[in-house]
Amino acid sequence: MRGLKGKIAIVTGAGSGIGKAIALRLASEGAVVGVFDINPQGAADTVAAIDAAGGKGVVAVCDITDYSAVQAAVAGFEEAAGATDILVNNAGWDTPMPFLKTDEAFWKKVVSINYFGPLHMTHVVGQGMNARKAGRIVNIASDAGRVGSSGEVVYSGCKGATIAFAKAFAREVARNNVTVNTVCPGPTDTPAMDAFVGTGEAGQKIRDAMVRGVPLGRIGVPDDYPGLVAFLASDDAAFITGQTISVSGGLSMHG
Repeated sequence: MRGLKGKIAIVTGAGSGIGKAIALRLASEGAVVGVFDINPQGAADTVAAIDAAGGKGVVAVCDITDYSAVQAAVAGFEEAAGATDILVNNAGWDTPMPFLKTDEAFWKKVVSINYFGPLHMTHVVGQGMNARKAGRIVNIASDAGRVGSSGEVVYSGCKGATIAFAKAFAREVARNNVTVNTVCPGPTDTPAMDAFVGTGEAGQKIRDAMVRGVPLGRIGVPDDYPGLVAFLASDDAAFITGQTISVSGGLSMHG
């Protein structure tokens, strides 16, 4: 991709799954990648993989639900690596449960991670981008935020809010050459998926049902998403902002 070499990127939730795959791809394109994750070991493992492939990564242990912690982590990373050019808001969390069986504590946890987390990161990093009049922000939302998902009601609401937030913020910062776009994965084979559907026979039945609903005949894997994220972060996507793109094997098809 044009324009990624030497850029400074932050990827949240980069200690595993989709975030790790995105961090590895951006590093392979020549970006210096801040691996932001609440799990120190996961972040260290991703940086080790980046280093082994000849790239450069920096561990940044961060709880994105804590605004002060985000400020400190971003400041520390930028002191070590330089001003952030690319922000990928990937971190997320959920547990499948019918809405009427959830409680307020569960709602707050889901909202704090999946909505306030991206707000915190964007507010802190976006200020520098806006002042420098350059930046790329890519939110990893979900098709659950476009079409809804049974058992993920609060999560779906957060992802829908993230999509709308990205469009509105894209309008505010467009004149300063900051683009904001959203990628919506469908069901994806990650450790989070294992926790979501479970393992064994029951879990496999849920996976099989998911596959039957996807026209391309499989659920996603982490490597299905980094190419699009790298494109949206690159010079090739300089005239694209406020867009929401599903990567779900045709599970959802939006005009």
